[in-house]
Amino acid sequence: MRQIDSFIEIAKNYKAIFFDSFGVFKNYDGVIPGAEKTLNKLRNEGIDYIILTNDASKSPEMLAKDYLKLGYTNVPADKFVSSGMLAKDFIKNKLTSGKIAYLGTEQSASYITNHKMSAIPVEELNFNNEALNSIKALVFLDDEGFHWKRSINNTVNLLRVRNIPVIVANTDLIYPVNENDIAVASGAIADLVEKIVGKHFIHFGKPDVQIFNYAYEHINPNRLYDKKDILMVGDTLTTDIIGANKFGIDTALVLTGNTIPDQAEFMIKTLGIIPDYICESISS
Repeated sequence: MRQIDSFIEIAKNYKAIFFDSFGVFKNYDGVIPGAEKTLNKLRNEGIDYIILTNDASKSPEMLAKDYLKLGYTNVPADKFVSSGMLAKDFIKNKLTSGKIAYLGTEQSASYITNHKMSAIPVEELNFNNEALNSIKALVFLDDEGFHWKRSINNTVNLLRVRNIPVIVANTDLIYPVNENDIAVASGAIADLVEKIVGKHFIHFGKPDVQIFNYAYEHINPNRLYDKKDILMVGDTLTTDIIGANKFGIDTALVLTGNTIPDQAEFMIKTLGIIPDYICESISS
């Protein structure tokens, strides 16, 4: 096994840190012990940070409220950058009127509704010509909030007859629900549909570079940092680490989430995705 590094010591070498959310600050078991103390240490050292998440089910304000409930007392909404924010910007800039069909919860639809566009769950689609013509895009937001078989079938049939942009706002394939089990995430559902309909979807979220660039612009509007000044911290090689590697910033893999400690070295060698550092958690 490679050397396990001290995150606290590593962090002092950077001006800003991008953190993944799930698996870094929290997991299926609750809060990662000591994570809030680490945030306080970063603030005291003058090190800025962003929580960079593929969660497109909640707005930044909702995410901040969730963190507050978990016990993180000073993580405001402007510290979150989510893949849903990119989807929202795309819709705002590219679509002017009509309806957007979506897979996800009603709460997640807050990302895609505005004064010009309304949202409709895929399973509620009416398959007559007039109703379908009003659908201007389809968005994968969350893996919950819909009847899988009915909604996926409706999605496939919609895309067979309508040539519309399809946005994958959460590219995660899986997420852990307890120590031993995982669940299928919305990115996997989107990959399935993409394969069936034979069309190319627009993917936002890690590992795609757009979300890292969005976070870079968000945290660095006055160009105070270069890429060499930023560290990405995540628990997943195939999203957090490879995405940051492609973007050109240093990376630290933590072993409190998707990457199981006794499998980390094997996964790194097998996948060929190499973090600059490996840390037990951000608390050490």
